Amino acid sequence: MDNKGPIGIFDSGYGGLTIFKEIYKKLPQYEYIYLGDNARVPYGTRSFDTVYEYTKQCVFKLFELGCNLVILACNTASAKALRTIQQKDLPEGKKVLGVIRPTTETIHHYTQTNTIGILATQGTVLSNSYELEIKKFHPEIRVFQHACPFWVPLVENNEVNSSGAHYFIKKDVETLLQKSPDIDTIVLACTHYPLLYPIIRQYTPEHIQILSQGPLVAESLASYLERHPEIQEKCSIGSKIDFYTTDNAEDFSEKAKIFFGQELTAKHIKV
Repeated sequence: MDNKGPIGIFDSGYGGLTIFKEIYKKLPQYEYIYLGDNARVPYGTRSFDTVYEYTKQCVFKLFELGCNLVILACNTASAKALRTIQQKDLPEGKKVLGVIRPTTETIHHYTQTNTIGILATQGTVLSNSYELEIKKFHPEIRVFQHACPFWVPLVENNEVNSSGAHYFIKKDVETLLQKSPDIDTIVLACTHYPLLYPIIRQYTPEHIQILSQGPLVAESLASYLERHPEIQEKCSIGSKIDFYTTDNAEDFSEKAKIFFGQELTAKHIKV
């Protein structure tokens, strides 16, 4: 049987830290390794094959570091790489989970009109993963999507409170809501978007719920480990976190605190 190891959290960059923050809040007892592939970000504009190759390399690096369970805390990697890795590449005893299914499985609890909106990156919208997954679980739900290409740069350039942020967010929210008057729930299907939540809320009618993925993924992971004691037993306890980046570690540590909500120190790693 495999030795116990940390839970691996992978993202193409910083955004997955908003997911990890919620996982750590919910399940602080485990050890974790976070890996950001910042040297090759962004993933959203890359082909399916490239995203698959990059994601596989990083997942196997986390396996090398002792992880038995890896969470793809990245919508693009979950959309473009997860299924192929699960079907073709997994060594025995290793598991990889994504962030799309925990959101799509539970979405019916939030909508009264069976009409939801998705705000995401271009790559996630073009993959159509959310609509396909939602239809699989809840065929009665109508899905309307809109890509917001300027939102990630606003966060990463620390322009969250700028006039430009207000302009683009208001415009994008209005464009999505014009697609159907029945939308009563919006999913923020990008890990950067929770940092824009106060402005998104400002331009979204009060009766519409806005869902961030972090709490949904954290809840889903807790449930998964309860239902799979054979996986849970392979996750080491100890509340220790190691942060790795494929780019400059000092830059990562500085920017990452915006997403994780606290100071951290990352190390450089090659994949």
